[in-house]
Amino acid sequence: MPLNTPGLITLGIESSCDETGIALYQMGRGLLAHALYTQVAMHNEYGGVVPELASRDHVRRIIPLVRQIMREADVPLTQISAIAYTQGPGLGGALLVGASVANALAYALDIPTIGIHHLEGHLLSPLLSDPAPEFPFVALLVSGGHTQLMRVDGVGRYTLLGETVDDAAGEAFDKSAKLLGLDYPGGPALAKLAAEGHAGLYKLPRPMLHSGDLEFSFSGLKTAVMTLVRQRSNDGEILLDRQTRADIAYAVQEAIVDVLAQKARAALAHTGLDQLVVAGGVGANQLLRTRLRKDIGKRGGKVFYPDLEFCTDNGAMIAFAGALRVAEQQGAKDYRFNVKPRWDLQEITL
Repeated sequence: MPLNTPGLITLGIESSCDETGIALYQMGRGLLAHALYTQVAMHNEYGGVVPELASRDHVRRIIPLVRQIMREADVPLTQISAIAYTQGPGLGGALLVGASVANALAYALDIPTIGIHHLEGHLLSPLLSDPAPEFPFVALLVSGGHTQLMRVDGVGRYTLLGETVDDAAGEAFDKSAKLLGLDYPGGPALAKLAAEGHAGLYKLPRPMLHSGDLEFSFSGLKTAVMTLVRQRSNDGEILLDRQTRADIAYAVQEAIVDVLAQKARAALAHTGLDQLVVAGGVGANQLLRTRLRKDIGKRGGKVFYPDLEFCTDNGAMIAFAGALRVAEQQGAKDYRFNVKPRWDLQEITL
């Protein structure tokens, strides 16, 4: 079928890190099916993602997941119009698995492929929800590897407003959690423990909170947590009871949310826009959602999030972003491919 018809069906493959995501999206109908396999249990033993293990696990999972969603959607492979895959950024080996499967399958089906920027997938994922934002809007991309504020005027029309100069917010969550002896993935574990904590017992820094720009920094916060924990250690053994760890977790989460909320408000004021989209894994944090809903609502604005299941890495966002681009006559039947472990979002255009 012509690639700009309403019936276009795009298969999305996400394999940038430690989650294998597959989805089918049809223009005019929406998401037909999606499936996700997370490697959290495997990497938990090592306290973080092991790239080689992640790549090998993607090899095992992708084809069974493709078969699963095709059955669930009751769509034969011959009806797929195009295949979108995460081209970067991410772990090189993991990206290669998804890219090679996507291009091999597309070659067999004689259909085009398109490489998608992982962050563009996150950026556009709230458009899958109801209600959805309308262009233009400000986007807060906040995850383990990225903390950025973007002005989004349309698909492929992204302007960087500010970003972290060192650690990302999700990284600060994860590293603080590790210092507190929590399991991987640390961010959700720290947020859960923080619910048991008390306010005001520990004062942690809010780096660049009043810097006058839209940049972020979280390395100083991580160092402050490390110092706090070491002061309560003996010969490397952490001497913290559960309540103390909960109180520190509360302070960590509060500090990160304070910075994110303040910068998001400043970005809306700077652009004159009244819609904020929050995307990426940290967007699932309930304190952040509550704070932003309250703060942005006070100024007459609205905050949009992807559904919780689409906050972390997933195939639905890749299928959706791919469908939008293929509908604009992008994608090609050229099955040579490369991946981009490092890839600036501003390098892509419609």
